[in-house]
Amino acid sequence: MTNGSAATRYESLDAIRGVAVMGILAMNIVAFALPMSAYFNPAAGGPPSGSDLATWAFNFVFVDSKMRGLFSILFGASTLLVIENATAGGRSAAGSHYMRMLWLLLFGLAHYYFIWFGDILSLYAVCGLLLFLFRNLSIRALLIWAGVFLLVSLALLGSTWISFAALEAGHLPAADAAAMHEQMDQFNAMMGPNSPTYAQDVAHFLGSYAQIAGMRLGEAAIEPLIQVMLFSWETMALMLIGMALYKSRMLTGEWSAARYAKWAGICFAIAAPVLAWMAWHSIETGFATMTVFSTSLVFSLPFDILMAVGWAALIMLLIQTRASPSVRARLAATGRMAFTNYLITSIVMTTIFYGYGLGLFGSVGRAPLYLFCFGMWAAMLLWSKPWLARFHYGPLEWLWRSLSRLSLQPMRKS
Repeated sequence: MTNGSAATRYESLDAIRGVAVMGILAMNIVAFALPMSAYFNPAAGGPPSGSDLATWAFNFVFVDSKMRGLFSILFGASTLLVIENATAGGRSAAGSHYMRMLWLLLFGLAHYYFIWFGDILSLYAVCGLLLFLFRNLSIRALLIWAGVFLLVSLALLGSTWISFAALEAGHLPAADAAAMHEQMDQFNAMMGPNSPTYAQDVAHFLGSYAQIAGMRLGEAAIEPLIQVMLFSWETMALMLIGMALYKSRMLTGEWSAARYAKWAGICFAIAAPVLAWMAWHSIETGFATMTVFSTSLVFSLPFDILMAVGWAALIMLLIQTRASPSVRARLAATGRMAFTNYLITSIVMTTIFYGYGLGLFGSVGRAPLYLFCFGMWAAMLLWSKPWLARFHYGPLEWLWRSLSRLSLQPMRKS
């Protein structure tokens, strides 16, 4: 733990955030480089190669949704830390929090409309507006509320799955079936094998900046609102879990190594076999649309969350027992600049893959995509620490902080 004049930082919390922002790229790299249908379904563009199938399976079990879950957990924890620091510094906790969320929402919308469609910041900002209301709850109460939000998420997505299952079984009235068939066609294009829109999507992202951004500003302008409606329940559950884990001192590095090991072992032992079975089931059914939908968005959800907590425990264990001071320092610097690193990653990856850049979209297989991850991870680790040796904040962290406080914050260290 390090103390500032009116702020507290935990190196372990910064370090695990550094791992999480790198892990987010491992999850998002497919969405940067291939049509969204391929993100859900490795057979969207045709039968996958053996290496691509193995990469998908590993990603499904250990990475996809888990890294986003970990990032969301850490957002909840960091929210509490920021509130504590605002109070310790004599500032209004509510004012500081809501100003931060307002500017985060604007950053997120700018990210979505002008850089990349996969923005998560606007969703976090909207959830953050609610999160403040839970700040004083006990660990037990936070976990109960997390369970409530999780159940709502499961009910919403599960009801969709039940409706499509009824359609396939022929149990819907004719009028309802006609409407559901239209929605089913959209799901087949978005999540099914041999997606009929795959080539069209590749051509779109190989187009000009005006064409790509124009779609987000036009027919897809409402997408951030749809994301909030669909995924705010799950995200709130994860953030509340993050608050609970922060209050339990898990995310501040204050547990024993044995306790971290126990939690990591239990979480992985429960979640990994179930998720591995879901991956096998998807392969066995030929990645049928409803199988992919149910295993990616419905039934996997509790196990994704459990594994995200397992990752948090495992990373903390490794930071505490295996990482050298130099490695911890570089991970912590990467985490302190997570906002900057996240947005720069979007700019770099869209420039590499989209038509207005190098134009590699749709031409790199799933497995080789991770070479781009390795390069970006190296860049984050290499540049974050030297930057913070000279400056108090990352560039976008400084901008966010200055806007939130309505005054320019000191940037360069004396």
